Amino acid sequence: MTAPLKNVILYAIMVLLLVGTGLTQGWNLALTIFNMGLISAIMALGVNLQWGFAGLFNIGIMGFVALGGLATVLVSMPPVPEAWSAGGGRVLAGLVLGAATVGAAVLTYGRLRGRARTFGVLAVLIGGFFLYRYVFDGGVAAVEAVSPASTGYLGGLGLPVLLAWPVGGVLAAGAAWLIGKTALGLRSDYLAIATLGIAEIIIAVMKNEDWLARGVKNVVGIPRPAPVVPYEVDLQKSPEFLANAAAWGLDPTNASTLYVKLMYGILFAIVLVILLVLMQRALHSPWGRMMRAIRDNEVAAEAMGKNVTARHLQIFILGSAICGIAGAMMTTLDGQLTPGTYQPLRFTFLVWVMVIVGGSGNNFGSVLGGMLIWWLWVEVEPIGLGLMSILTSGLPDGSAVKDTLIDSAAQMRLLTMGLVLLLVLRFSPRGLIPEK
Repeated sequence: MTAPLKNVILYAIMVLLLVGTGLTQGWNLALTIFNMGLISAIMALGVNLQWGFAGLFNIGIMGFVALGGLATVLVSMPPVPEAWSAGGGRVLAGLVLGAATVGAAVLTYGRLRGRARTFGVLAVLIGGFFLYRYVFDGGVAAVEAVSPASTGYLGGLGLPVLLAWPVGGVLAAGAAWLIGKTALGLRSDYLAIATLGIAEIIIAVMKNEDWLARGVKNVVGIPRPAPVVPYEVDLQKSPEFLANAAAWGLDPTNASTLYVKLMYGILFAIVLVILLVLMQRALHSPWGRMMRAIRDNEVAAEAMGKNVTARHLQIFILGSAICGIAGAMMTTLDGQLTPGTYQPLRFTFLVWVMVIVGGSGNNFGSVLGGMLIWWLWVEVEPIGLGLMSILTSGLPDGSAVKDTLIDSAAQMRLLTMGLVLLLVLRFSPRGLIPEK
């Protein structure tokens, strides 16, 4: 079997899985899996860019995804005038003072020598810290005191939510630049630890700084990408839509939900196709060949005059930006920002499984892995519950063995992910669609 035919068959199987889900469990669920599968595929593309192209081991994925989610709040939510009047100016002034303190410390370090350098830097940092906290804390307290049950934060810019997607990429890219400047010189295992730690710091800040995005109180009501994705209640008031739903024999409520999810799917598919085309062009360009040469032998590439550290920083920023875009898309789909949901299992382990199973270094493999693993992640639990029910059908009701096996069906997800990963590494170690 030729490689192109094999790839077509694999994608056809994925389509059949989605269609089968729609026919047996409802098209609402099938479209939900499809939409999150597209977002997962975009995350997998970002990780594949870093690992598959350059060999960078980044396990801080959830931090960049969270920054993308934060961008949707900062861009699309309306500002809170009362909070800005109460302490918005002090918060901004405090942030400026904090940045100025760091800049002054760096400048002092470069200008002075010996003991004068040590005492000078300490004086700048200590004095700047207390001044920053005096200004910043007062503003934060004033902002968070404004209707804390419903707002208690500064809000956003009130712009269309679609603008938040590229902004999410920019925020993630900026964080990646800061991380890369300090951590990319580390050995691969230390780089992984550093990225994980910094990602946890990002999540901790989002959970605890209520003035920024309400922390663990969550931001709800994030607007949709109008007019492409309308609200279901508006569709149900449209005579034209109701007539079309009746012509298809659909309930108006169900039809409106399907329409909204389909529109989201089209938007996400457009973004995925654009990124896939750009990454394929990059892969087959001189830049892509250079990145793979650096990945395969850094010493030889450096001997040929390539700036390995600069190229690693470049691709680290690009991959993180893609993860940030995916995070903004996911928060838009959810309609809310919930920092407590950014768990390592979901946004680190699962995305890495997608890349490894699909095929590291192959963009089409990453897309397939993203779709397939997300389908398994959703479907394994009900399949496992049905399987356990069949296996325990001969046992009497109330049996401890039967109850334990049925209750453990929820853990089938973790078992299946590990089993799939082991099988792929054993029988197709380069993934389902390996790198050429």
